Amino acid sequence: MFLVRIPPPPLSDFVAMLWLNEGYAGPHGKERILPKGTAQLVVNLAEDSIRVYDREDTGRVERSRGAAIAGPHSEYFVIDTAEQMSCMGIVFHPGGTFPFFGMPASELWNANVALDALWGSRAIELRDRLLEAPTPEGRFDVLEEALLAEAARDLERHPAVRFALGEFLAVPQARTIAEVTGQLGLSPRRFIQVFSEQVGLTPKLFCRVRRFHEVLRLIHQGRQIDWTEFALSCGYFDQGHFIRDFRAFSGLSPSAFLAHPREHLYHLPILD
Repeated sequence: MFLVRIPPPPLSDFVAMLWLNEGYAGPHGKERILPKGTAQLVVNLAEDSIRVYDREDTGRVERSRGAAIAGPHSEYFVIDTAEQMSCMGIVFHPGGTFPFFGMPASELWNANVALDALWGSRAIELRDRLLEAPTPEGRFDVLEEALLAEAARDLERHPAVRFALGEFLAVPQARTIAEVTGQLGLSPRRFIQVFSEQVGLTPKLFCRVRRFHEVLRLIHQGRQIDWTEFALSCGYFDQGHFIRDFRAFSGLSPSAFLAHPREHLYHLPILD
C-alpha cells in the first residue's frame, strides 16, 4: 500500500506531499538514493531506527532513532530497504524546510539528521502519535499538525528565492544564474546567501542537480538514448561535461547506470 496526500495551504507552498508506505519488501538489502536537491522527512513505523550507510563502505552504518530528515543532497546516499516495510514521510518542495527546523537549510546540505536532534522530545512524541493513529488519514493529520506546530510565524520565502526557484524550475537549462540575478535587485553575493539559507544549495549547485533530475526523468520515460542529444537538450556544454556531472551525482557513468536494474527514478538497488 502506497498512499499520498497533498496538504492544503499554507503547507502546500512548502510540502510537495505526505506519503505512507506499508508492506514493501525489496529483494535487495540496500538502495542508493540519488540527489534531487530537495529534502525529505522519514519516520520508520516498523522499528525505532533509521540507518544510513557509508557510501564507500556499506558495511559501516550510522544509526539514529526512527525519525530523521534527509536534507537537500547533491550526492547519493545509501539506505536500508528493510526500513521501508512500514514508514511515512514528507517530501518538501525545493526551499521548503527552512520554516520548520529552526536552522538555515544550508546546514542540512548532504546531511541525514535525526529528527530528535532538531525537535527534541517532540520528535519521539510524533512517532508515538503516528503509531497510535487508527487510520492512514489519521496519520496524515498527525503529520500536518506537527508541521504547523513547528512552523515559523511567517510562512513566506524571501521574494528573491521565490522568484529564482520559479525561473530555475520552469526551465532549468535555459536561464543562466546571471540572468536571474540581474532581475532581483540583490548583489550576486547576497543572492547566493539567501538562496543557500532557504534552499540548502547554492544557485549553481541547485541548477546542476535539477539538470541531472531532468536527465533521469528522460531516461525513466524509456526514451531511446543518444547521450550527445541528451547532453545538449539538458543544457550541458558537451558530452564530457554531461558524463562528469552524471558520475558526480550518481557515482556511476551513464552507461553503467543504464545497465543497472532499477524500478524507481531516484532509488537504485545495490546488488550484493
